[in-house]
Order: sequence, then C-alpha cells, then structure tokens
Amino acid sequence: MPFEPGQVISRRYLRGSWVTWVQPMRVISDDETGLLLWHPVGSDIARLVDVDGNTPHDIAVDRMRDPKLTLQSWTDYDVLVLMRPNVAHAVWWFFQEGVFAGWYVNLEAPYARRPDSVDTTDHVLDIVATPQRQWEWKDADEFDEHICNLLYFDSAAAAAIQAEGHRLIKLIEAGEFPFDGTHTGFRPDPDWPTLRLTGTPDFPSRRPA
Repeated sequence: MPFEPGQVISRRYLRGSWVTWVQPMRVISDDETGLLLWHPVGSDIARLVDVDGNTPHDIAVDRMRDPKLTLQSWTDYDVLVLMRPNVAHAVWWFFQEGVFAGWYVNLEAPYARRPDSVDTTDHVLDIVATPQRQWEWKDADEFDEHICNLLYFDSAAAAAIQAEGHRLIKLIEAGEFPFDGTHTGFRPDPDWPTLRLTGTPDFPSRRPA
C-alpha cells in the first residue's frame, strides 16, 4: 500500500543488526515516479554515536564502543528525497532558505517498505552536485576503508556500488532526470511544522530479532 501524502514516516539506515540512522520524513507523494519525502532544518534525527563520540562516519560500526542512537537536530539544508523502488540510490535536493542549492546522491541498497518506515543500508560512497551540475565524490576514503569488511561490502559489491555512482554521474552531466530541473522549484506548505521522532530519545539501536 502506498503512503498517504502528508503522512510522516521514518527513513532508517540499517547495518547488520544495528539501526544507525532514523529520520522522520513527510510524504509528498508515493506513486510510479517514486517515494518523495521532505525533511526541513530543525527537525529531529537520531544517529548512532558511541561512548567515545564516534559515528559510523568515523569508524566501522563493528568497532564502535557501546553505540546508541542519539537524538540530534538536522541543520544546514532542507531536503527533498526521492527514493525509487529497486534502485541502489536516493537523490536529495538541498534547499537553503527556499532556494535550491544542489543535489546529493546517496548510494544505498534498494529500500524495503515497512508499515511506517522505509529501511535501507547506506553504501557510504556519495556524490555531491551543484546547481550547475559540477559534481564530486564524497566519502571516497571512508568507502575504501570498508571494502572487504563483510559487515559492509566485498570487492565485487564495492565495484557494483561504484558502477552505480558512475551511472548517476552520466545523468548529472547530461542533465537527465532527476537532474533536469525537476523539483528544484519545490516549496513546502508554510504551515508544515518541523518533524519530531516519537517516543523518548532512548531509541533502540538494535533491529528487532
């Protein structure tokens, strides 16, 4: 069943038995073009942080000491996120004070749909593109460090992730959908509030068995 426009769901990253990221998102649309989600500055996020202050960007999840999901606030950019079924990426549109500021391609596993969330696994490697379609890789060193860690990806899976990135780069350079100007003029309803994660900040960091 599709999600309803206006419904608030969670976008979650999973890594092995861990939940590493939770982000409440407002559904804009859910149809044949994909699942389109909105998350404004000032909304809640929960990210995995260990007792030393490390996040999964700092060290591999299996090396973190007593990690817990920690409630934080989203900063810098309002984001519109398009997740299409059966593809290994999501595309983010960045906005600052209502002005389109560029794209972010998050390479990730095809998502699984739950009753109140969409779950995926982050593939670490990302692409950032300006409104003029100048692009660069993001987190390439971090990606290389995780190759052959079986909690992440082996060399064959890493090659497939990189190939998906190169495929998206060709679309960026050509100005093809979704990098053709679609959604760059998006404006949220001014009455929409910032988004809050329900429950207490002590979110479960482990996936249910």
